[in-house]
Amino acid sequence: MAERLYIASLEPRAGRSVVTLGLMELLTRRLGSVGYWRPIVPSSTTRDHRIELIRRRYGLEDDPEELYAYGSDQVASALAEGRSDEVLKGILERAHVIEQRYPFVLYDGTDYTGTSAALEFEVNAQIATNLGAPVLALVNGSDRCADDVVDSVRLARESLLNEGCTVAAIVVNRVPPDHLDAVQEQVASLTMDEPVWVLPEVPLLAMPTVREIVDDLHADQVSGAAADLDREVTTFKITAMSLPNVLAHVEEGALLITPADRPDVIVGALASRLATTYPNIAAIVLTGGFPMHERIEQLIDGLTDLPVPLLAVSADTYTTTQRVAALPAVISARSDRKIATAIGTFEDHVDTAELERRIEVTRTDRVTPLMFEYELLQRARSDRKRIVLPEGEDERILRAAEVLDRRNVVDLILLGDVEQVRAKADAVGVDLGDIPIVEPAESDWLEDFAAAYEQLRAHKGVTRDFAMETMLDVSYFGTMMVHTGLADGMVSGAAHTTQHTIRPSFEIIRTAPGVSIVSSVFLMCLPDRVLVYGDCAVNPEPDADGLADIAISSAATAARFGIEPRVAMLSYSTGASGQGRAVEMVREATELVRARRPDLEVDGPIQYDAAVDASVGEAKLPGSSVAGRATVFIFPDLNTGNNTYKAVQRSSGATAIGPVLQGLNKPVNDLSRGCLVDDIVNTVTITAVQAQAD
Repeated sequence: MAERLYIASLEPRAGRSVVTLGLMELLTRRLGSVGYWRPIVPSSTTRDHRIELIRRRYGLEDDPEELYAYGSDQVASALAEGRSDEVLKGILERAHVIEQRYPFVLYDGTDYTGTSAALEFEVNAQIATNLGAPVLALVNGSDRCADDVVDSVRLARESLLNEGCTVAAIVVNRVPPDHLDAVQEQVASLTMDEPVWVLPEVPLLAMPTVREIVDDLHADQVSGAAADLDREVTTFKITAMSLPNVLAHVEEGALLITPADRPDVIVGALASRLATTYPNIAAIVLTGGFPMHERIEQLIDGLTDLPVPLLAVSADTYTTTQRVAALPAVISARSDRKIATAIGTFEDHVDTAELERRIEVTRTDRVTPLMFEYELLQRARSDRKRIVLPEGEDERILRAAEVLDRRNVVDLILLGDVEQVRAKADAVGVDLGDIPIVEPAESDWLEDFAAAYEQLRAHKGVTRDFAMETMLDVSYFGTMMVHTGLADGMVSGAAHTTQHTIRPSFEIIRTAPGVSIVSSVFLMCLPDRVLVYGDCAVNPEPDADGLADIAISSAATAARFGIEPRVAMLSYSTGASGQGRAVEMVREATELVRARRPDLEVDGPIQYDAAVDASVGEAKLPGSSVAGRATVFIFPDLNTGNNTYKAVQRSSGATAIGPVLQGLNKPVNDLSRGCLVDDIVNTVTITAVQAQAD
């Protein structure tokens, strides 16, 4: 029988998406496989946005039609005909189907659309009771004082208990930030068996994105990059007045709505987006379906890096404005910033360990990529470290920094020209919040860093002038920040080569005591486990001594990330069956590992299939504690390791996190120049966890 939890609120607009995301994030990364199901959705004829969000975010393979029982229109019709029992039976039957697929199902109750609040509450209570699902009660704290919130909490609890429900916990959401302390104080004074957590209203989550407006208006995008559509719209303005008056009403994140036959407004609005003296608008909507003047089109075509979407609709200005004003803000699967903000808000204000205990979550032995990433985030968050990102002008770095900041994972420092970094962030719609930006050439640390570098490299004949010039390089400056303790770790490589990233580390940070070689591993997140591959990025042809050192460092890295190290020293031959220089080197390296670390489980030479498959391992190397159970795979050379990790990544869909550098005194990690935002987030998180061990 599946475990289950039911989300129920007593009223609309309680911010269900925030709580749903927070719960799915917690459950999925604890259990690996979690079902999501809605008994009743707002409409049977249009797709439910929350189902789409959860399906895409958590990779659910269920058909959307399988993730709900009825639309509210169907329920209303059935109730009017006196068929309420039929509705309830239908819900329970379909719920039973979804529970056959998952060990845990999160049930997301109704949205209070189309029927009375009292009736919907009764339906939700009946469903939860008949499913035997404990209820997480959701209370809307918007526009309420502390006393009113407390009354609503009591009412929610008593109403659910009177209906025979088991209340797991209560969440008060959307509390105005200036009332948050008062509400928390009042709630804490309640004498109840159930925990009550209070979440603040987050303005960003109430803002639609440009993409949502495009979809709702069925607008054509005349210009602007696709990424610009993900910016939130803070307000909208009808700009039918003269240009000077239009410019007087420009606000940060505003959507400007103007007839398409107003070339003066179009050109002026675009110019305001390029000017540093005006706030950054989010987009421009051209109404009426009028063709633009050919000279205006020619001008726009020449603005290849125009950082603002220009949209066109056939409807008139009045109709368009009404549509925009009525558009509800939702969190879609492509709203990365909203998703990060929602999950971060939930995790900051809800005691997830206590919530797990309340709903009796049983942890699985499987470790999925999502579960592993969640554990990393939790570990990084538990002891926040300061990580420097030298490539502050790279768009991917900026987007990752925003995600990390909103998830409260680490403290960040960006390097680069302050004005250029902020301009780039504004251009791509990234809010850097209070993340500090340091410009090496203007920093008070520059001379001290140069003096320290001169001293460190005096044996190489480094002069003060050369040291000053070297410290202007962001990679060297960032590395010196780590060396001097101004940062706990560094992540670079999105715009620089691997050598540019790690050479300063060799010169300044140097290797840890007892380590002769700096190496790397990839954390390979397979569907049901995480493996460690080394070395796949740094050392082309290590000798036996170097290979042994890589194995010992890789085992330590595995243990640091919660992976029990069982080390396979890979070769094209298993055991004593093969001969040749390459096999003998692996055999020698294996013996060196055993001599240096007799506590480690290690075996080799061993072929990959014997290391990973239990039946093959037993046949080729019977009695081995590593064969068929290996978690750390040491490749004999860079050619083999690099090709193998990429082959496994591409053929199995594994998530490859890395390269993670090991063997340095302090953590510095390299990114691929083709990295994605998620890769940067993962690498920064790993670097923070590495720094915790120093």
